[in-house]
Order: sequence, then C-alpha cells, then structure tokens
Amino acid sequence: MEFSHTPVLLKEAVDGLNIKPNGIYVDGTAGGGGHSAEILSRLSSGKLISIDQDPDAICTIKQKFKDNHNSIIIKGNFSDMKALLEQRGICRVDGVLLDIGVSSHQLDTPERGFSFHEDAELDMRMSQSGTSAKDLVNTLSQGELSRIIFNYGEEKYANSIAKGIVKAREEKPVNTTFELAEIIRNSVPEKVRRAGHPARKTFQALRIEVNHELDYLKKGLEEAFELLSDGGRLAVITFHSLEDRIVKQTMASWCQGCTCPKDFPVCVCGKKPRAQSISRKPIVANEQELTSNPRSRSAKLRICKKCVENS
Repeated sequence: MEFSHTPVLLKEAVDGLNIKPNGIYVDGTAGGGGHSAEILSRLSSGKLISIDQDPDAICTIKQKFKDNHNSIIIKGNFSDMKALLEQRGICRVDGVLLDIGVSSHQLDTPERGFSFHEDAELDMRMSQSGTSAKDLVNTLSQGELSRIIFNYGEEKYANSIAKGIVKAREEKPVNTTFELAEIIRNSVPEKVRRAGHPARKTFQALRIEVNHELDYLKKGLEEAFELLSDGGRLAVITFHSLEDRIVKQTMASWCQGCTCPKDFPVCVCGKKPRAQSISRKPIVANEQELTSNPRSRSAKLRICKKCVENS
C-alpha cells in the first residue's frame, strides 16, 4: 500500500533549514517523503538521509527516490540517527528535520489500529513490531493504565477509564479499536461525550506508550544536535503539548548562556550558548494550509541553529 502523507508546514520547515545545495541533511521521520522531496529539490551535489521506522514508509520512499542519486534511505528510528549515520561514514550534517507523531497514512489505514473512527485490531505500532496497544490494555494493571492515560493523554478521567478497561477484560480480551472506544465512552460522564469523542486522549496516550515517543524524542533531539556542524540547523514539528514542551525546553537549554546570579558584576560560570533560536515563537500553519489540511491545526515548528564552538 502506498504511504500517502500530506507534509505539514512544508515550506516553512525546509526554508528554516537554510539548505545549501552541496550540504548534507537528515529527514529523521521521512513518512511519505513530502519533506524529503522538497529538500532533495534544493540539492545539487548534496545528500539527504531519509530515515523511518515504518516498513510501509521505507517501501514508498525507496520507489519515490529510486533515481535520485542525492538520496540515502535508512530503515530505523530517528533517535538512533547518530549511529545509523556513522555506520555510513557520516559524522556531521548541515541540518536535521523531525516531523514528530503519527502520519496521515497510519491514521487513515484502518488495519494499523491507530484510529477510534475505524474498527480494527488494536495495534498502533509505527514500526509494525514489538508490543502493541492490545497487549497493553489486556496486561497492564489498572494503576499503570491510569498513569499512562493521565500522563500521556492528559486525561482527567484516566482512573475511571483504566477501571473500565480492567473490568471489561475480565469478561473478554479487548481486541479492537471500537471495543476500546466503547469502553472509554461508558467510563466518562455524559457531558464529556457531548464535548467531542472521549477516546481521543486515551488513544493518544496508548500510542505514545506503544512507540516510546517521548523517550525517543528526547534522545533524538540530543543526537540530532550532536550531529550538526557549526551553523547547522534543527527544525522540529510537533502536534501536541507534551512534544512541544520537550522541544521548547530542550532548545531553550541549548540557547541559554551565563547562569550566574543577576547581581554578579561579571560572569564566572563561563557558560556560552550552544545554539541560537531562529524562531522565537513556534511557527504555525497559515489560513490556506489550515483550510486544505485540517490536521495542520495543532502543528508547531521550532528551529534553532548550532553556534560556532570556540576553539
């Protein structure tokens, strides 16, 4: 099946990388290749390394870029990009783009089990391997389920939903997206059901846990920054507050210089900023993109540039 995905903030993200025609770039979450294609269109002798953990994505971009000599395609997780690139003799790059979260293809393919709008076996594995959402809801304790749903879904009724899941699975395993969505619906107050689909936050939380998304994001940001050459840029697109908070705080820590108390007459810590923020505020979709691609509504783009290290 073709891996279709509408790239969000396409021009803004690629412009933010300040592409050099002979540079080396990484698209750490290649998906359907939308961002990768735009980067490749701006290269002459440069190289683009497109990484994705989803086998469907890899098949699609291998076909899409099969005749492009500037393209290198790697199956793997972006959090391992340093090792993946070093294995191919690449130790420094001029820019990294990360488009974090679930893709349109994964959401719109029922059998992938990401969506509560389609009935399918609970899955949610981006890599199509390892522990699935079905495994989690049928084996974790009520306390663990509640923790995941509250922390990763920011769900007020996490404990009630976890209790409902445990009670339901005592009668039969929870196997499908519709079964889980119905349990969630029956576990929250009527007013919550009227405010929108009550399963959204729980499905988000399970997806994050299944794919270890926040852990991989933290590690991936550090690996990407370490790979950057002096003046290299990192552009990251996120889709919910948990991801954006991590990106914002991590970039802010890189951009922070002196940490001496304000009443010190001179700096004694010697700490210099490691990065410069390119976008002081997150870049968001314009009205035209919001109209053509509603999923861009929650997208936020943050960009930073690695400072020249003092010798």
